[in-house]
Amino acid sequence: CNPGTSPLTSLLLTMNMAATLFGLTVDECLAGVTREAARALGWLGRTGTLEAGKSADLAIWDIERPAELVYRMGFNPLHARIWRGQ
Repeated sequence: CNPGTSPLTSLLLTMNMAATLFGLTVDECLAGVTREAARALGWLGRTGTLEAGKSADLAIWDIERPAELVYRMGFNPLHARIWRGQ
């Protein structure tokens, strides 16, 4: 769990660094910013995965495959964001 000391503000850059510097796969990067982040915070029972009854904030990306989120630096394909159902 990050205690709030990370200077990174870009989730896409964080995933890129995890893959290129530390060898995580695309699936591991995506899990790390969703399910595993919720698990680290003790929130997995209520968020972190798409399941009925769980809270979900969503990013809708204009991409052809998930690897584009991880390997294309300086690229922000965000199409829409849904936060608290809005």
